[in-house]
Amino acid sequence: MDDLTFEARPGCVTALLGEPGSGKTTALRLMLGLEPGRGVTYFRGRLLHQLPHPGREVGVLLGDVPGNPSRTVRNQLRMLCAAAGVPAARADTMLEVVGIAGLRDHRLGSLSRAMERRFALAAALLADPCTLLLDEPAAELSPRERNWLYGLLRRHASLGGAVLFTTDDAKEAARGADRVVSIEAGRLVADQDAADFARTRLRPRVAVRTPHAARLADVLGREARAARRAVEIVAESGTRLSVYGSNCAEVGEAAFRNGVLVHQLADETGDVGDAGDAGAPARPVPQARTEARATDARAEVRIDARAETRKEAGQQAGQQVGHQAGQQVAPEARAAHGFPGGPELSAGAWAETWSATESAHDLPPVPGDTQGGGPVASAVRRVGGPLRPLRYELLRVFGTATPWLTATVVIAASAITAVLLARSGAAPRDRILAAWPDLLPLPPAALGAGLLGALAFGEEYRYPALAAARGTVPRRLGLLTAKLGVCSVLALLIGALALFADACAVGLVFGAAPLRSPAQWIAPAVGWAGLLMGCSWAGVLASAVFRSTAAGLAAVLAVPVAVVPLVRKALAGPSAYPVDGIVSRLRGMSAAHWPPEADRFVLGVLRMMAQPVGTALVLSLIVLLCAYGFTGLRSRVRW
Repeated sequence: MDDLTFEARPGCVTALLGEPGSGKTTALRLMLGLEPGRGVTYFRGRLLHQLPHPGREVGVLLGDVPGNPSRTVRNQLRMLCAAAGVPAARADTMLEVVGIAGLRDHRLGSLSRAMERRFALAAALLADPCTLLLDEPAAELSPRERNWLYGLLRRHASLGGAVLFTTDDAKEAARGADRVVSIEAGRLVADQDAADFARTRLRPRVAVRTPHAARLADVLGREARAARRAVEIVAESGTRLSVYGSNCAEVGEAAFRNGVLVHQLADETGDVGDAGDAGAPARPVPQARTEARATDARAEVRIDARAETRKEAGQQAGQQVGHQAGQQVAPEARAAHGFPGGPELSAGAWAETWSATESAHDLPPVPGDTQGGGPVASAVRRVGGPLRPLRYELLRVFGTATPWLTATVVIAASAITAVLLARSGAAPRDRILAAWPDLLPLPPAALGAGLLGALAFGEEYRYPALAAARGTVPRRLGLLTAKLGVCSVLALLIGALALFADACAVGLVFGAAPLRSPAQWIAPAVGWAGLLMGCSWAGVLASAVFRSTAAGLAAVLAVPVAVVPLVRKALAGPSAYPVDGIVSRLRGMSAAHWPPEADRFVLGVLRMMAQPVGTALVLSLIVLLCAYGFTGLRSRVRW
């Protein structure tokens, strides 16, 4: 980017046009803070990191459709609803809006390219944002799907939203946008209205339909050579011609003189004809480059979608409603639709506004819309509090079969290992119940807990679903707490089920002989729970720091393999000073005095932490937590 400055106005669809490699995607990533740069981007007059809820202000489509391919369409959208803080019913509403309600139970990996684009738009529009940033939204779509897409974008802009999409097709930019910003090699070339862009950058042509296309082409060519005029004739199909350098009058007169039947004759700029036919490739006229300002090398991109400039139809409307006419909506919903402090909007006004462009585009109908076209205004509720990250994490975890599959494999492996240990007769009772032979660095239950923890951040990089780029791991305390809590509960459940399965398997095969009644069970149970929770936490933090599921699981395995030997060397040898009386000293330092009966419990916990495995696990968690905080702090630094 080299001093790229432009503005995507509210109520307008803006196209960022450029050849592949010109910097279109980089510009969007700079706007979202996904690439380091010295520029500044304003969303409704504020920087992105100053927005209290970025996911509700900016809808983004970058790259492929995000999400686990095995998750269903509806579950993925419900998870994103929890992330953005909107009602879960919004997912079904948006599926109706984009016309894929019938695919709500399909897996993401089974969707076609066109259906993926519809789903991605549903995800971008989920929180009803004021600004849309879309990277190549019409890539690999059919002409019919492109017409639908641009109709939807124009509808969003008609309500006062700001839409910015990138494309490398000049015809598509002129057709789908109100304003076209052309860039080349990261520099601004032109910033024009779509009409001016089409007039100056696209060649006008005459579209002709005739059953005698070859004969008419020969006639036009002979007359052009006789008149010494530069006319280019392109055969688009068996019955269609595109004539450049002429007009309808000249082509019509030539056809009349030679008795050629003509079915269609129309002046066009680029390819704006029937969507069902392939058009001629764009031939932009050479144009002198407009030199950008050279006063500063900073890239400043202003996306200023101020609510004061909303459409007049919305400003003069009466009351806004959700799915039922006459239902009152909270002021937060009006702010979400860009009418903060202003009048509410009625169902009729919504239907009139959304159906204004219905006739020109083929969009799927929405149930409840009596005008036969646009999506119904939905009440976007501002959901806050600590339950929102927890709801998101629960939907993320149980949206696929991964937890159930992991638990099944872990329990089966643990039971088999416990039977083999009991058969040898050399392992103690605690090792048999935990299914932890000396050859394994960790028991199967601990490995399963670490794997579930690594999956928490390993494949889910979208909270609050602002950007689709891999590697954007937001540092949010509420989200981290929810992930650690959910993973801890899952780890404890897997551990309890594994112990029960091990005891049942050993008792079934060998009877009660290998499993004598324990004299003390509290300390081993606490140690077992601490091991499982520590492994799951290590997986969560490591996958967040290294942005990889494999790295998260490797960090869990590194604790017994690499860290424990170092701790054993550090703790080798007698201590010069005794540690007797540490429990009484801790009781004296604590604000809440615990009863003396709890001294044994505290002492047992301290002894377990003093073991090499416990010490290594605690040290690893401290290092990973510091690394997590450091990477989050570094991502907030503005250069």
